[in-house]
Amino acid sequence: MSVQTDRTDTGTAAAPGVRKTDVPPPDDTGIRKGKGKGDRPAGGRGGASAPYVLLLPALLATVILLGWPLIKNGMLSFQNLNPRQLILHLTEWRGFDNYTDVLSSADFWKVVQRTVVFTAVNVVLTMVLGTLVGLLLARLGKRMRLVLLLGVVLAWAMPVIAATTVYQWLFAQRFGVVNWLLAKAGWTSMADYNWFGTQLSTFSVITLLIVWQSIPFVAINLYAATTTIPKELYEAASIDGAGTWKSFTSVTFPFIRPFLWATTFLEVIWIFKAFPQIFAMNKGGPDRLTETLPIYAFVEGPGNQHYGMGAAISFLTILILLALTAYYLRTVLKQEEDEL
Repeated sequence: MSVQTDRTDTGTAAAPGVRKTDVPPPDDTGIRKGKGKGDRPAGGRGGASAPYVLLLPALLATVILLGWPLIKNGMLSFQNLNPRQLILHLTEWRGFDNYTDVLSSADFWKVVQRTVVFTAVNVVLTMVLGTLVGLLLARLGKRMRLVLLLGVVLAWAMPVIAATTVYQWLFAQRFGVVNWLLAKAGWTSMADYNWFGTQLSTFSVITLLIVWQSIPFVAINLYAATTTIPKELYEAASIDGAGTWKSFTSVTFPFIRPFLWATTFLEVIWIFKAFPQIFAMNKGGPDRLTETLPIYAFVEGPGNQHYGMGAAISFLTILILLALTAYYLRTVLKQEEDEL
């Protein structure tokens, strides 16, 4: 007769109807530990403060390099600082007189209007052309994409002053390549055309330069955004009979829209405060008709040695940029709430 004995095998599956529970291992005293109501994960407080600790060096650098000069500029905007005060080391406070003089000046509002229009035209051209180049990069083969990327990066890496000098040579009145090509093409009247003699022609050259320098950033950003789009979505769209335009509006655009918003905002800031291209090209001429706010602040400040006035204009420029930033953040937050 055989005798059966019950044996517990820890490696076998549990019997039906019996639910396993995770039992904490015993400690050295043989007592199993459980989680109490007040127990928290180890390092909880340290983990919560870790991001702030990592951000601390960047915040300190921002305060030192940007915050302190901003405070000094704000203090200077309330002073009457001319060569006499600099030589005698005098501090003459004017209160809000500098701001009153600037805001009551008709020239200031003309410059503000000119700056807004100039920024809008450049941003629209940059975003449209940059988006087209970015979409082209996404559709090209590896070799052609590499060639185009190389050209785009070289244009982006070219120093601003060097690029401005090249454009001055290209559009020179007597020996410029552009005038020579136009004359060869049949426009003989353009042989000695002065591109820097009128407001419109000067702004045209500056716009061409700024757009040429800004397209690489937009194109590379949007090309990187297109690489995150799953190919299955395009396959599903093609099965549904969607063409090129429909695939763009229903698949591509929803994915790259956040990148478009962020890139447009950055372009607005960079073009609004563009200084070296305009000043090196023609110093805001002719007759100060191509001055934007940064050029106007420099000419009225260090140029005319009215440093307090220049500081007030630059501070007003910062306030305008902060207003644009607030509008952008409000729009982004509203979009996020709508998506939720």
